[in-house]
Amino acid sequence: MTGEDVAGLFADETRVRVFAAVALGATSAAEVVERTGLPAKKALLALRRLEEREAVAANADGFAVSYDSFRRLAREAAGPRPAQDHGTGDERLETVLRTFVRDGRLVKLPAQWNRKKLVLRHIAERTFEPGREYAEKEIDERLRAWCEGGRIDHVTLRRYLVDLHHLHRSDGVYRRPAEGADTQPVTERTVTAGSGEDG
Repeated sequence: MTGEDVAGLFADETRVRVFAAVALGATSAAEVVERTGLPAKKALLALRRLEEREAVAANADGFAVSYDSFRRLAREAAGPRPAQDHGTGDERLETVLRTFVRDGRLVKLPAQWNRKKLVLRHIAERTFEPGREYAEKEIDERLRAWCEGGRIDHVTLRRYLVDLHHLHRSDGVYRRPAEGADTQPVTERTVTAGSGEDG
């Protein structure tokens, strides 16, 4: 779960109501439906989404808030202690990549913005040739390989790359600019929390 996941989850009133019901002691789907007053189908869909994003977990006693996920997210957002951040830029990059990229797959995006930019730049440099034009289908195919088994979808990843100008988009064609190229990118809309989550 990332900061974007949390913001996206709780931007939806239904998921907030379902999460609140679980936090206040509802341990079964039936109790969630009863306490929220929501239609069963709607409540169960929200509950499933909360579980997928690790905000809620199912255990032997039923559903419960996944406090471990929130604690992990808080530690990640706080970033490393100053003593751990010494060393060269290359050393810091390697440390970040070891945490968030494994076996050529993006495990998840860092919540800390500076780390996120390092990971996204790494993905752009390893995936796309500068100056070459790519159709959106090929962009998506290449990014899906990074997202396989991870916690972010290829659409959200593509939007981040466009917003950070690692990819320029014009008339449905994408191109990674050469280093130092003086071009005016055409960007997609700014990435919103949880974008790509529902397709």
